Parts: sequence; structure tokens; C-alpha cells
Amino acid sequence: MKAFEKNIRKVEPYVPGEQPQNKVIKLNTNENPYPPSPGVRKALKELDTDRFRLYPDPSCASLTEALAKFYHVNPDQVFVGVGSDDVLSMCFLTFFNSEKPVFFPDLTYSFYKVWAELYRIPYECQKLDADFRMVKEDYYKENGGVIFPNPNAPTAIYEELDVVEDIIRANQDVIVIVDEAYIDFAGRSALELIDRYDNLIVVQTFSKARSMAGMRIGYAISNPALIKYLNDAKYSFNSYTMNQAALACGVESVKDKAYFEEGIRKIIKTREWAKEELLRLGFRYLDSSANFIFATHPAYDAKELFEALKKNGIYVRYWGSERIEQYLRITIGTREEMEALFAFLKGYMENRV
Repeated sequence: MKAFEKNIRKVEPYVPGEQPQNKVIKLNTNENPYPPSPGVRKALKELDTDRFRLYPDPSCASLTEALAKFYHVNPDQVFVGVGSDDVLSMCFLTFFNSEKPVFFPDLTYSFYKVWAELYRIPYECQKLDADFRMVKEDYYKENGGVIFPNPNAPTAIYEELDVVEDIIRANQDVIVIVDEAYIDFAGRSALELIDRYDNLIVVQTFSKARSMAGMRIGYAISNPALIKYLNDAKYSFNSYTMNQAALACGVESVKDKAYFEEGIRKIIKTREWAKEELLRLGFRYLDSSANFIFATHPAYDAKELFEALKKNGIYVRYWGSERIEQYLRITIGTREEMEALFAFLKGYMENRV
């Protein structure tokens, strides 16, 4: 090892899902199968490119105001960033500075561990129960902060709001972050609780229900004091995080509520149909409240199915990690894409008999 290497910060990076460049049926990264709202296309066509020579608005006022109006909060309660990953990373850096460990589930979004290790934040994983649900009592212990997704990933399980509130109520001396990337496909949001608990931050994204994963827009909603702390940290790094195109397209996406809600309805309808199809093929799955299904088959090895699907141009997600080594995560695509998935699985299983 060279002398300077001892001072290099080394972390084990997050491993994203594959992004194949060839044409495949892509059901591995929970992207929305439908295009963004028509207003987004219109905003891009009408974008004044002369403005690209200017820095974008550091306060992202147009987007924070649109989000504030949509969620019936004040603009000073909204923080936006380059995808929810950027927002969550800034939350880790800003709020998790205790010597006590931050708590999050053992089977969850694997970026949490990466940020904790990158920023030298102690953490402790709380084990999900045998049904892959959070054990709320595990979060009653002394800690330096709490974060969890709801619905969880990769399990797709949604915890009812009373469970979420119980965890927040038990941790009012630390920051609690509820990561709601998939909430639009589930039930009630923790946003209902932000006026009741001054330690709560709710993070959401444009990447799932709003079909804008490629535009990278995420946001946090909380009380003005916590949002100010986030902005103070952001401005100490980079004042100009959101580009002109993302701001313009984000505003138009928020405006089109009808399109947003119709897209959600279509995905949920396909998800519920897909559950029935999986059962017919002998799969078992955790009851999904997200835009994906976490499934296993008692007669087929998950890695074997993953490789067979991939070889035939159908991408799903496989980890092979402890406790979930026999599970595949299947994103809900269009009806046609899901029919192609099931047709392949049926043929594959028939040929294996």
C-alpha cells in the first residue's frame, strides 16, 4: 500500500440494477413503464435554451412552490434534490451526527449502509420478523436517528400509518425519516404527521409514480426549521443542484394530477392481475403495495430463473443475499410486458417437467 492510500476514504458502493442498452423487457429497477405527463414533453420542447448559459435558481422556487401547492404545505416546508438519493444523502449528512447508532431494517434499501459508512455514522440494523415486517418495539431503544422505507424495498410491504406513528412517537429526541419512494402505490402517507411531530422528515421521488427516473428529482417535506438545516448543508456543497430542464419538467409533472393518478391506477391494476398470474404458476410472494412484487417459487431456484429470464431478454432483480436468496423482485411493467414474462415462465416450467 502506498503512503497516501491510508488516507483515502474507502466504502463498499451501492450496486444499482443493470441498465442494458439493448432492447429488453426491463423489469429490474422499478421504473414506471409509462411516459411522463404530456406537460413534461411540452416543457422540454418549449424550454428556452438561451437560459442554459445562466445558473438555475438555487432555491428551486418554481418546483418547491408547485410541490407545496400539491401537498397543501408552505414552500419553506419543501426541499428538493437530484433524486431522492441526493435528498437522503443530505439528510444523513445533516441530521445523523450522534455517536449513537442510526436504526434501519436489516432488509431494506442498501444505500442506507453506504451513506452511513461514507459519512462515518454508526448504525444498527433491526431485523425484520419472519413475515418480513418491521418489529416496532425494536425501535424503542436509544439511538441516533431512524430511517426506513414505507413501503419497504425490496419486500414491497407497507406498514400502516399507526405503526409508523408509533415509531415516530417513541423517537421524538432524534430525527425520523420515512422514505416513501413507493407510497403512491400503497396507502396513507406519513405526510399526515408532519404537523404533529417536529422530528419527522418525509422523502419522496419523481422516479416511480411520476415516470421521471431519468430526470433525477426527489424532495423532502418537513417543518421549516428542518428544511432550513437541509438547505444550509446543501448551500455549503453546491447551490445549483437542480438544472433548468429538471425544474421546468418537474413543475409540469406536478400540475397534471389527473395523469399522475391514472398512471398509478394502471400500475396497481396490472400489479393485482400479476399476483394472480404468479399464484397460477406456483409462485409465492409478499403482498405488494409498491410497483413491484417480491416473489419466490418453491420448486425453482431463484438464480436459475433470473439467469434464464435474462438470457431471453427479460430483466428482473436478484440479490442472492441472506434470507432473500430465493426471491426475485419483479417490477410491474405494461400489461404486454407482464404477459411476455408469464408466457416465458410458463414455457420454461413446462419444458422442465
